[in-house]
Amino acid sequence: MRGPRLSRTSYLFTSESVSEGHPDKVCDRISDEVVDTFFRIGPEQGWDPSVLRVACETLATTNRVVIAGETRGPASITPEVVVDAARRAIRDIGYEQEKFHWDTVNVEVLLHAQSADIAVGVDAAGNKDEGAGDQGIMFGYACSETPELMPAPIFYAHRILKRLADARHSQDTLSLGPDAKSQVTVRYENGKPVGVTQIVLSTQHVDGLSSHDVRSIVEPYIRESLPEGWISPATVWHVNPTGKFVIGGPDGDAGLTGRKIIVDTYGGAAPHGGGAFSGKDPTKVDRSAAYAARYLAKNVVASGAAERCTIQLSYAIGVSQPLSIYVDLHGTGKVAEAAVERVLAEVMDLSPRGIREHLKLNRPIYARTSSYGHFGRAPEADGGFSWEKTDLSDRIAAAL
Repeated sequence: MRGPRLSRTSYLFTSESVSEGHPDKVCDRISDEVVDTFFRIGPEQGWDPSVLRVACETLATTNRVVIAGETRGPASITPEVVVDAARRAIRDIGYEQEKFHWDTVNVEVLLHAQSADIAVGVDAAGNKDEGAGDQGIMFGYACSETPELMPAPIFYAHRILKRLADARHSQDTLSLGPDAKSQVTVRYENGKPVGVTQIVLSTQHVDGLSSHDVRSIVEPYIRESLPEGWISPATVWHVNPTGKFVIGGPDGDAGLTGRKIIVDTYGGAAPHGGGAFSGKDPTKVDRSAAYAARYLAKNVVASGAAERCTIQLSYAIGVSQPLSIYVDLHGTGKVAEAAVERVLAEVMDLSPRGIREHLKLNRPIYARTSSYGHFGRAPEADGGFSWEKTDLSDRIAAAL
């Protein structure tokens, strides 16, 4: 065990989120729709899902979307099929602006075959297991701050925007547009989140509304998104602080896949290996190993072994097993970190194939992950967010 640590117990911490209509998130959604297209059509065409490959990047700007990358799958997934998937995603988000409309935006597809040099290292052959799609480090994190075992600032920043999006899609309000950002500053006392000192909300809106008008629309949704008592008379509100936000989405600011990796994970409360998730099939350990690390960290905390857990995994391209497993319990552990590291290697095969099979990742479950966080979501009946299950917690507790 490590020696005692001194850590702050009373402090402020801030995290931000962005909505599904943020330009970068539009790109993440389109890239993940392409991944889902391959995992939906591929098996229908007789392809083994384990050999499908997607590495898809998207750029969006005024009246234009460019989709580029490398794929392997059925010839029936033509550029026209990809264009249709992109248009459906943009329509679902809600963009029908003059300069960014799902039906009229110019969509260019520049997808081509995966490099043979990469494929030979990744593909299983003879006695060789599937290798990692790249080198890199991936982190997973969990803590007891919320029932979902997520850091409170990012969890509630996501919840605010998701609630506003639901209101927009259900037409509870017709005044808000798809593009929005939130930011929440949480006050901690004795290491526990107890309130919000600052709330920032910038949201696209119809012309003619003032910041005061927008606040009157969004404040009820924000209040119901936060725990009771967290907003006090001292809480400072910043709603559309520039005064006007009519031009939004890719028409207002260009978007790219993979530019919101902190929003996608833990809001800065935990380390990040640097790799983006969206647009990648699960042989890419940037995605699948980060999901596995979150899954294991969540199960460690759910087992009662610690209140906080950070896990790092590392991989080399073409190599099956992780090069290292590192665990940090942040001084909250009831057992030695080295013991947890040994147990995690026993309860789950952390090769790309092992992760894919354990979490059942070769399915069209990715478009839904592209906004409001890849973590802290409820596991779904069709296998979506399988990495949020805590079904290993009893095994981990028993082994420790």
